[in-house]
Amino acid sequence: MEGGDRMMRWIQIRSSILILTLACISSCCFLTLSFADSVTKEEAKQLRNEVGEMFYHAFNGYMDNAFPLDELKPLSCKGEDTLGGYALTLIDSLDTLALLGDRERFAASVEWIGKNLRFDMINKTVSVFETTIRVLGGLISAHQIASDYATGMRVPSYDNQLLNLAEDLARRLLPAFDTPTGIPFGSVNLLHGVDKHESKITSTAGGGTLTLEFGVLSRLTNDPIFEQVTKNAVLAIWARRSKLNLVGAHINVFTGEWTQKDAGIGTSIDSFYEYLLKAYLLFGDEEYLYIFKEAYAAAMHYLYHDPWYVEVNMDSAAIVWPLFNSLQAFWPGLQVLAGDINPAIRTHAAFLSVWRRYGFTPEGFNLASLSVQHGQKSYPLRPELIESTYWLYKATRDPRYLDAGRDMLASLQYGTRCPCGYCHISDVEDHRQEDHMESFFLAETVKYLWLLFDLAVGPDNLVENGPYKYVFSTEGHLLPATPQISLVREHCLYYGSYCRSGDLRQTYFISEVDKDKHESNDSRFYGSWTKAKYSSDYTTSEPSAVSGLIKD
Repeated sequence: MEGGDRMMRWIQIRSSILILTLACISSCCFLTLSFADSVTKEEAKQLRNEVGEMFYHAFNGYMDNAFPLDELKPLSCKGEDTLGGYALTLIDSLDTLALLGDRERFAASVEWIGKNLRFDMINKTVSVFETTIRVLGGLISAHQIASDYATGMRVPSYDNQLLNLAEDLARRLLPAFDTPTGIPFGSVNLLHGVDKHESKITSTAGGGTLTLEFGVLSRLTNDPIFEQVTKNAVLAIWARRSKLNLVGAHINVFTGEWTQKDAGIGTSIDSFYEYLLKAYLLFGDEEYLYIFKEAYAAAMHYLYHDPWYVEVNMDSAAIVWPLFNSLQAFWPGLQVLAGDINPAIRTHAAFLSVWRRYGFTPEGFNLASLSVQHGQKSYPLRPELIESTYWLYKATRDPRYLDAGRDMLASLQYGTRCPCGYCHISDVEDHRQEDHMESFFLAETVKYLWLLFDLAVGPDNLVENGPYKYVFSTEGHLLPATPQISLVREHCLYYGSYCRSGDLRQTYFISEVDKDKHESNDSRFYGSWTKAKYSSDYTTSEPSAVSGLIKD
C-alpha cells in the first residue's frame, strides 16, 4: 500500500509539472508573437539610466541613513548591523560604483575603508560564507580595480590598503578550516576563532563556495595557504558524493557524514556547482573542470525534469521536494557559461513565468500544488533570475530578454521602492513591503540589470571594454583574469590529486551518469565545451562567445 501511495504521489507530481510546463510553453509562445513591443536601443538607454538612478536612490539612502552600519532599513530610514559591523553595504557596492564609472564616489569609498576599517576591533562571530563572498570578495575586487591603470578607475592615493585588509580578514577566517575533514565550520569569531560550542553542521554551499575569493588572494599575496584550504574543502565534499555523483545539502565537518541528503541545485547547494566551473574559468585548474563535468551530468540526469529541477535523495534519486526555489534561478546563467544553451533557455522561461505570475519570484513555488510554498512567500530582492537573463541575452541577443529585464525593472520600481531605498517583499501574493535591504541588492541585482541594458545600448563599461575577461563571483563581484591570476596551465598542489596521475582525460573516473545522459538534455554538453547548439526558434542572431575562457 505504501508503495502504491508513493507511485500515486509521483504520478500527481509529474502531472503537475507537465501542466505547469505546458502553461510555460503557452506563455513563451505569446512572448514570441510580441516582438512589436520589444525594447528599442533608445529605450534600452533610458532603462539603463533608470537602473542607474535606482542604484543611487538605494546607495545614497544607505550612506545618508545607515552608514557605517552594515545595511539599510529603507522604510524607517535607519541602519542595522547584520553581519559583522563593518560597513557591509559600502564594501559590497564598491565594484558597482566602478562599473558605473563613478570615479569620485569609488575613490572616496576606497579611501574611507582603507583608513577606518579594522578587523582587529571587531569581536563578533560571523558567517564564513557570507563574510567571504560579500566582504572578502568586495575588498579583493575593489583592490584590483583601484590599483590598475588599465581599469580607468585607479585611485592615485591607493597603496594596497584593501588588499592588506583582505589578507587580515582571511587569516581570521582560517581557523574555521581546522576540522578533521577540512570542510570549514559555518561561523568563526574574528578575534577568538571558532567557539567550542560551534555547530559541526554546515551547508555544501557554505563549505564549497570559497575558492574564488581565497584563490585570488593567494595569487595576490603569494601565500598558497588560502587557496589550499578552500580547494581541500571542495575535494573533501566531492569525495563524499553518492554513487550517483550527487551531494547533499548539509554535512558534519568532523565526521563527514551527510546530515541532510536532499540533493538539488538551489538552497544550500547552488553555488557549489557555480564555483566548480568558475574556479576553472578563472584559474585554469582543470581539476575543477572535471569535477564540474561529473557533477553537472548527474544534476541533469537526476534533478532535471524539463524545464524544472527538483530535489531528490542523493543515494536513491527519489524525489523528496518538487519545489522551485528562487536560488535555482542562477542555473541558466551557469549553463550559458558552460555552453549548454538550449536547456538554459527553457528553464529560464519556466522561472520567468513564475515571476510574471506574482510580480516577483517567491522563495519557494510548489510544483505539485502550483502555488507559493507555505512559509516561503517572500522576495528579498534576489538577483538570480536577472543574472541569468543577462547571460542569456549576452549569448543570444534575443530581444525577449530585454523585454524580461524591462518587466523585472518595472516590478522592482513599483513594488519594492520605498522612501530611502528598496524593500524586501514579505509576501509576493499581496506585495507587502518589509523594512530591510540586503547589501547584495547593490552588489548584484542592480549590477546585472544595468549590464543587461548597457549591453543593448552598446556596452560602455570596464567589463565589456576593459583589458581583461572577468569572472563574476557568486556575490557579483568582478574578478579579472589577469596574467597573475589566470594561469594557462595550473599545477596541482595537493598530494594524491587527480592531475598527478598523468593525462586527466584518461585517468579520471567516468561515472555511469556521464555515459548515460538524461534523455531530455538534448544539448550534447560534453562534446561541445566551446560551441553549443542553438535552436533558431529561440534566437534572432548568431550567439556570441560569453566567457572567452573555456579551453578546448
